[in-house]
Amino acid sequence: MDEIICAVCAHSESNHVVVGHLAREKPEGKVLEAWSGKLHGSRLKLFDVSSGISELLAVKDFTEIIYVKKAAYLAASVMRKYVVPKVEKIIVDERKVTHSKLMVLTEKILLSPINIDVKLKAENVDICYPPIFQSGGKYDLRPAAFSNDDVLYYDSGSVIICALGAKYSGYCSNVARTFLIDCTAEKCYAYKVLRQAHDAAIAALTPGSMVSSSYQAAVAVVRDKAPELLPFLTKSAGAGIDKTNSDKTNNDKTKEFSLWLADTVLICKKNPEVLTAFISKADGDAFYSFDEDNAGLPSMKPALKADVTVPVKPVPKPELMLPLRENLRSRSRTPKEDLRKQLQSEILKNKTNEAAMRGDMPGSNRLEIQVDKQNEAILLPIYGITVPFHVCTIKKVEIRGDCNRGVYVSITFNVPGTTASSLHATHLQNLIFLKAATFLSKDRSHAVEVIKSVKILQKGVTERARRASLVSQERLQLCDGMRRDRIQFSYLWIRPLFAGRGRKFPGTLVAHVNGFQYSASKSEKVDIMFNNIKHAFFQPAERDMITLLHFHLYDEIMVGNKKTRDVQFYNEVMDVVDAVGLKRRSAWDPDEIEEEQRERARRKEINGHFELFVKRVVSVWSQPTLNQLGLHFESPSQKLGFNGVHGRTTCFIVPTPSCLVQLVELPFLVTSLREVEIVCLERVSLGQKSFDMVFVFQDLKRDVVRIEVIPMTSIDKIKDWLNDINMKYYEAKLNLNWRKVLKTLDHPDSDKNDRWEFLNPDASDSDIENTETEDEKYEPSDSESGSESDDQDSDSESVVDSGEDEVLLAGSNDDDDGAESWDEMERKARDADMEMGSESDSEDERRRQREKAKRHLNLQHSLGLLRALISRRLHPNTNTARPIPFDASSSSTAAAPRAKQSAGRRRHGRGHTIFQHVYHQNISFAKA
Repeated sequence: MDEIICAVCAHSESNHVVVGHLAREKPEGKVLEAWSGKLHGSRLKLFDVSSGISELLAVKDFTEIIYVKKAAYLAASVMRKYVVPKVEKIIVDERKVTHSKLMVLTEKILLSPINIDVKLKAENVDICYPPIFQSGGKYDLRPAAFSNDDVLYYDSGSVIICALGAKYSGYCSNVARTFLIDCTAEKCYAYKVLRQAHDAAIAALTPGSMVSSSYQAAVAVVRDKAPELLPFLTKSAGAGIDKTNSDKTNNDKTKEFSLWLADTVLICKKNPEVLTAFISKADGDAFYSFDEDNAGLPSMKPALKADVTVPVKPVPKPELMLPLRENLRSRSRTPKEDLRKQLQSEILKNKTNEAAMRGDMPGSNRLEIQVDKQNEAILLPIYGITVPFHVCTIKKVEIRGDCNRGVYVSITFNVPGTTASSLHATHLQNLIFLKAATFLSKDRSHAVEVIKSVKILQKGVTERARRASLVSQERLQLCDGMRRDRIQFSYLWIRPLFAGRGRKFPGTLVAHVNGFQYSASKSEKVDIMFNNIKHAFFQPAERDMITLLHFHLYDEIMVGNKKTRDVQFYNEVMDVVDAVGLKRRSAWDPDEIEEEQRERARRKEINGHFELFVKRVVSVWSQPTLNQLGLHFESPSQKLGFNGVHGRTTCFIVPTPSCLVQLVELPFLVTSLREVEIVCLERVSLGQKSFDMVFVFQDLKRDVVRIEVIPMTSIDKIKDWLNDINMKYYEAKLNLNWRKVLKTLDHPDSDKNDRWEFLNPDASDSDIENTETEDEKYEPSDSESGSESDDQDSDSESVVDSGEDEVLLAGSNDDDDGAESWDEMERKARDADMEMGSESDSEDERRRQREKAKRHLNLQHSLGLLRALISRRLHPNTNTARPIPFDASSSSTAAAPRAKQSAGRRRHGRGHTIFQHVYHQNISFAKA
């Protein structure tokens, strides 16, 4: 560096060498800092050339102009799409937001253009200066101004200034706007003068003119329109007016005001181009009116200090003012509310008329399937017309098969008569409904996108309907005590689980003034009000691996995105999954014994924590304010429990003093016994290994609760428990169709007193005997009545005796009339097959007809054997059997739901034995 400086000085003829530098640019980096130190320490004379460099770079090439335009478009877009709507929403919602907070939020939007649909690369975007927000009488119009921590002031008469600058690829832009909130005529007139001066300053920016001419143009406008404002015009440019009233009044925030307008302008050969004109600065966009009572009334501009003639300045028309919800500090709200409702009615009427004129459907030149997400509808082209269908009318939409021309999109609708449809009104039965529609789409990706969009809309509608059906709960009142004084239980998991979280993170359950609050994170919280708790259960870990608290609620609540009436909090006393190695363990292994002792100690410790929490909660429930709710924790009785199947899951079901519960497996079972009318024990018969139990509620419109496959060894224990709780129960040998039964019993004409008598075993047996069909009461004919004495003398005999088998075989061989040989039956079957083959060409049809013919021949053979058997039994001393005539036309096959059980029974008496044998063979017959 020294050599370079010496060489420069040696080539100069003068002793004072002048070197130009950029004085405003601070050196950054070690090299530049070293050069700057050498230059300032040498005998060289430094001269600032920043102005010359600026003039040299003032003329932009095409690429630079593009960059400036992009920067200006970004700044104007942020102002229009984010800043203005954000400030309006703050005023409407009456929120308190500081200037610095608005600055931070706006800066984030500037650095992420995609958030406002501006397609610029984020890596090329930066800010020129932090966004500026000012209000409340404290204004600073310097470029280096900063947003303070004061709250945005938007009362009547306030002025809000917003300014921001964006940079794209190093090229800057600037825009500033002023908004007047229900201001006086003085302020409105000053803004109008400022806007005219601003336009004049822009118009004076022509190639070759002095920059000062722009400022002089603004001064001329202010001097002509409002000379009293000229002293407050800023000296830096002709686009700002800063007025400060020296007379302090009671409301300094509205008396002191500033107005600021700024734009980025491109000087062209003809007329200057305003690059930030995207955000308007017209009076109608800058004036906000809160006071509807005085809006539209002409008012005179008040006289200022200068003795000048001031023209009449009317307040802008109401249709040009931007209406907001209300004046946030107004004293008379009732008249405004009436006026507001009237205006809203007019707006709604206009909107309705506009929607009717334009059809309110997105237009498209092509006839294709479209999805209207705003109106939650799908638009289908039918006979050249776009027809809208709401997503609630669609049952299923799918793609069916591909072909060379495209894919088929099949749409199935909900119509009356289907299971999923809710259209069951009688007046809709005579109408014609569209059940399904199929469209051929050449673009598979478009079809997939349509199906995906429809399913998303259906999910959103279902979720909204689910939430709309929830009953509103009271607000949770948090306790104000110290954290150590709160009744809380940490490290608990919840069921049902939060969406997407699983059970990775436990939470804390806290008892507050009027309810519980469970929080796993800041965004995942569940509130359970005390007055919504119907039953509360505490189940310690005795035979299960979890200790739990369970709350059964009156009304459903949302846990994450799930609607539920049962909420459970639990903790594991031991690992649910234990790794089992190949190494054998001995029962006397010290390590295993120690592990079991640790598990027992952990189980006891966790149960103790739960018991302590339950006692503290019960003490809160016993207070006079909550005592009327009658809340208490119930513990299941494990001794009275039994195994059964509920919800397709085998589980251990236990009773409590007021409920029958299953709280370990999903889905939970909580049946309130005080709501149960009767209990029916189904499939209770001899030889059964299990039975079913059905709970019928007092409200016959509710579905019954069914517990299936209960071991028969538990029936006595269940009956004793039902007797102890004074619950009426019935027994049935078969399963009943309870939906039809309850629908019949719920009829207004049904008898309310004896409506359950059909379940009485004694009454049912008598009814069956009275209504027994002819098949079930076979008796010999009158000519064979003499055999009754033989039946009474030989009650202990049975068909399955060894001697009887020989008689049966012998009878079958001797009775040529009653039975056919197997060869003859095969011949008849072949003949029947040939006849059926000529009638039908279908292989399946011929096979069904062949099986039907074989069953018919087997039936005839079985009847022949039966005739021989009866003849042998009724006439044992006669070699020739007396055939008993049967009506072959009335013989038919019948299903045997309990075939094995029927075959296993051995009833005494010949007549009953014959019937049992025939029933096992799936044959029913009629008495001759």
